[in-house]
Amino acid sequence: MSIDRADDLKSDRGSRQAPALDINNTTQVTSFIRANTKVLSPPLVPEVSLYLAEESFPIWQKTEEDLQSENIAPPFWAFAWAGGQALARYLLDHREVVAGKPVLDIGTGSGLTAIAAMLAGADAALASDIDRLSIAAAKLNADLNDVQIETTLQNVLRKPVSGYDVIIVGDLFYERALAACVLRFCKSQKAQGA
Repeated sequence: MSIDRADDLKSDRGSRQAPALDINNTTQVTSFIRANTKVLSPPLVPEVSLYLAEESFPIWQKTEEDLQSENIAPPFWAFAWAGGQALARYLLDHREVVAGKPVLDIGTGSGLTAIAAMLAGADAALASDIDRLSIAAAKLNADLNDVQIETTLQNVLRKPVSGYDVIIVGDLFYERALAACVLRFCKSQKAQGA
């Protein structure tokens, strides 16, 4: 096949490409999550079911393709990270930590720890994340586990919310600057009684 013909074929494929995923369209986002994940239970928290990716590269590539954007943030929401699993396990095994209390889950990702807090008897759980796909996944996962959680896209580290007795943070210590910000926030909240 000639190079010109190969370019024509690529061009034809590109023109038939589906429109970009509209991150503000709840129906599209929900369909995207369901189509690119499987309902699985994390190893440390088998009593919880989540829409999860089985491998990181395919979901990341698919997210970039459907958003028609490169170098986007990794789809952290599509995985039950070890820290989140350990924290969820702790909450389920030590229900007294959250029972009857309002809980703030920072960097919720899949929503796992907010869901575990509710399963452990929390009065309410606010799952916060700055990624719209994460918020959508957290809502889907809460529905999957028959619990009600609130969600927010607000960066609570920069503009804190109040009224939460328990602050939970799973896997937000992977970058030095972010870790420092999270620690400052947690110390501030602890000083206010959380």
